[in-house]
Amino acid sequence: MNNEQPAATEEYYQAAGLDPGDEELILEVSHRLLQLKQPERALALLLRAAAQPGASGQIDARLGFVYAQLGKPDQAVAANRVAIRKSPNSLSGYHNLFLGYLGNKQPQEALKVLDEAARQPKSDGDFLVGLADLYLSYGTQVPAQKDGAKAKTLAVLNRAAQLSPVTPLQRLKLADGFNLLGESDKAAQLYLEVLKQPPDLPMVQERVRANLTAIYLRGSDHKRAIEQLQAILKDDPTNPQAHYFLGRLELEANQPAEAADHLAKTILLSPDFESGYLFLALAQIETEKPSTALTTLDRARQKFAPSFDLEFYTGLAFSREKAYAEAFRHFLEAENIAKRDDPQLLREGFYLEMGSTCERKGDYAQAEEYFQKCLSIAPDFSQAMNYLGYMWAEHGEKLDQARELIEKAVKAEPKNAAYLDSLAWVLYKQKQAQAALPYALKAAELSEKPDATVFEHIGNIYDALKQPEKAREAWRKSVSLEPNEAVSKKLESSGPK
Repeated sequence: MNNEQPAATEEYYQAAGLDPGDEELILEVSHRLLQLKQPERALALLLRAAAQPGASGQIDARLGFVYAQLGKPDQAVAANRVAIRKSPNSLSGYHNLFLGYLGNKQPQEALKVLDEAARQPKSDGDFLVGLADLYLSYGTQVPAQKDGAKAKTLAVLNRAAQLSPVTPLQRLKLADGFNLLGESDKAAQLYLEVLKQPPDLPMVQERVRANLTAIYLRGSDHKRAIEQLQAILKDDPTNPQAHYFLGRLELEANQPAEAADHLAKTILLSPDFESGYLFLALAQIETEKPSTALTTLDRARQKFAPSFDLEFYTGLAFSREKAYAEAFRHFLEAENIAKRDDPQLLREGFYLEMGSTCERKGDYAQAEEYFQKCLSIAPDFSQAMNYLGYMWAEHGEKLDQARELIEKAVKAEPKNAAYLDSLAWVLYKQKQAQAALPYALKAAELSEKPDATVFEHIGNIYDALKQPEKAREAWRKSVSLEPNEAVSKKLESSGPK
């Protein structure tokens, strides 16, 4: 009690010497002596205890462990074999033999010991869960046997799961084992049972909820992942990881405002977490706050080394601010970083952003180059097909090729309003206004919200079809949605309002 451990151990040692039949005391004292690096004294104590009538296998297993510490492998094996003979459903002797054979570079002998333990017919849950841990350890230390060890681990865990009753701690260990093996459904069910009756261990609930969250994320079950994250934050509102993953999920669910709130808390609680800044900036871009996003990215730039994501998100923010030259500069820097560090980052979506930025800053030749690069990476990338086709149509260039690309995009997504509008526009440019009209009207019908460009196109098509009243009606709708001098001039020149 006074924290005088060496003196305490000495008194315990004297007590154990006076009563070598008190196995609980013998095991405790031998453990203390090993901690104090006194294996010889532990050995003497255990030899006296092992000589007592009715001595259990636990004493022999500890004796085998001490012999191993003293560099006496033959005596260690003999003692552990006695322990297994006396107590075949205690894992200690098998555990010691397993470690000894592995340490002596005898992996096949180590595996034979585990298989011997697995054949015991009356093993309890603790024995089987512990044996599963040893199989996992074997697979890690002997990589050539990893698949076989995994199969044996799973078989042992399934046996343990069938035993009843199962304690909360056993349930937790079982869940962890199944989770490590990728058996997500079994692990999730056991973790949910643990939450109903958690073992008396600190921080268990938070760890279980974190593991459940990871399982649900792997399975794309975002709804249940969000439930677990919200439960974590209810108990621990200052958990930065929970805020981060919740923010990520809300971004994917197209809830950028909610995502920004959680991601802002992430970097407040964990200011050195780089990904928190990047996804916060993305959420701010999605909430149409690009200048705020640039401030967030500047904070990240002051704390972290240049990276592809940092430059890419900065380019996105400048693009949303219509500062296209500056956006393109950052996209180029992102491309250079990726070429140097990780070319796999240069996917079709990245080059779509580069192409659209070039198009918006009026560099159509370079835009075409990047759109073509998109399609060389992903030939069926409908966004790139539509963007390139529309750009050609808008400038009256390569109309046959434009139509072919846009028709492919529409075939891939027949209810995409933007693609339908593009097809109407290229048909209009090809002097096929009658064929264009149904696509334009369908685009207006399917648009999430009324689009000024779509109604301008409808007006132009009706004008080409010599239906001036319908043309003016569409143009009036267009300028009511978004003032446009060119469309207003069409209204003025086409007759009475």
